Amino acid sequence: MTILVKVTLALLLFLCLLNMPYGYYELVRFIAFVGFGFLGHKANQKDKSEQVFIYIALALLFQPFYKIALGREIWNMVDVVVGIGLIISIFIKKNR
Repeated sequence: MTILVKVTLALLLFLCLLNMPYGYYELVRFIAFVGFGFLGHKANQKDKSEQVFIYIALALLFQPFYKIALGREIWNMVDVVVGIGLIISIFIKKNR
């Protein structure tokens, strides 16, 4: 289940690089908030405190209630870095 959430979040974040309607970005913020909260909860169940911290920080960054204005270019970089990090985390987990 966590792999599906990570892949879905990564795809949604990569699609943010395209010129999408503003409603899409709001939807992505809400889905990312819920998704990272879920991943944080799963990491907490496995006693992986460093992952819990990362996922909760990402949930707060993407939360839809108070917009964090970083500018389009910085948000694009954040989306790419987080998306790549999610994909890498899938393969790191498989190898262990």
